[in-house]
Amino acid sequence: MARKFLYVIATLVVLVIAALLVYRIWGTQLIRLVMVPREPFTQLAPLPEHAYQDPKMWIANPSIKEGNPALWSPQGAAPLAPMPQKAAIFFIHPTSYITTFGDAHWNAQLGDKDTEATARRFVSGQASAFSASGDVWAPRYRQANYGAFLTTGPEGDKALDAAYRDVAQAFATFLKANPTGPLILAGHSQGSRHLLQLVREQVVGKPVADRIAAIYAVGWPISVEADLPALGLPACASRDEAHCIVSWQSYAEPADPSAMVESFERKTGLTGRPRKGTHMLCTNPITGAFNGNAPASANSGTLDSRDDDKPPHLVTGVVPARCDTSGVLMIGEPVDMGPYTLPGNNYHVYDYSLFWGNVREDARHRLAAFTKIK
Repeated sequence: MARKFLYVIATLVVLVIAALLVYRIWGTQLIRLVMVPREPFTQLAPLPEHAYQDPKMWIANPSIKEGNPALWSPQGAAPLAPMPQKAAIFFIHPTSYITTFGDAHWNAQLGDKDTEATARRFVSGQASAFSASGDVWAPRYRQANYGAFLTTGPEGDKALDAAYRDVAQAFATFLKANPTGPLILAGHSQGSRHLLQLVREQVVGKPVADRIAAIYAVGWPISVEADLPALGLPACASRDEAHCIVSWQSYAEPADPSAMVESFERKTGLTGRPRKGTHMLCTNPITGAFNGNAPASANSGTLDSRDDDKPPHLVTGVVPARCDTSGVLMIGEPVDMGPYTLPGNNYHVYDYSLFWGNVREDARHRLAAFTKIK
């Protein structure tokens, strides 16, 4: 009996090792197979003209007093004094519509409970870092499916364009509600992709450009040479600089960012110049500087939400940050953040969580610097 038991254990170990090997070698290909929608793309009908005047079209805005996820704060986050001048923050949440095989559509439907519950969690864990700097506005939008980023077919771009139109409509309502004062624009992943298009089309060359305290386009690669010149703002050189752009992509070591780099290099930049061969923007979220290295001891708060039985809390001094020569942000050895680490030691899902405390401080520093020069 004992020998049979050992045989079973040995077989299970071999199967687990084999599965991990398959995932390591063909992980991205398997994800594409499962995640890319199989149905033809169908164009979305435009939202009603005044859709975003309805508070129900917002996950967070100042009119939402009960259950506003942007006002959440983790245990261990010290209360901060109000800023002398608050900013209005426009935050675009990342992809929360992730379905497989026959259930997958190219764009999410408004009102989908699972998708919106996940979006609320993203706003809680990400946009909440900005609430100490002002009022957060986070729109609901018919986001593109996760599979839109995995296909080279035209359907992916069409789904993203459809999602962007909702975001642009929400932004117009946001500006009408906030006609004066400093603005912080932020997003993550798909949200940052839409944010960059929004800046290029709705901010650059317009009066609103002078009101931008900072842009946080986190979790989306930006080319220093092929994208930044079209965005009207430079990369943030230090934490005390305002009117600039912040971006990073988090990987543990040994890192394999090849899938992200392949996607980054495949298309031309916002200037029309190819991204291939250009440098990727990397802001060190601990120091707030362009490139550079910072020890774990300088990390003022990583968001630990692994335990469902305990409320999320901040842990200090755990995760370092180093901008690699490739433009990727290295966080040292793998750290247990939860089950959503992607192939290649990609900590994309945790870009904000790894540095929640530093992002909160960073936004306040940049807003203070902005109000001094305006």
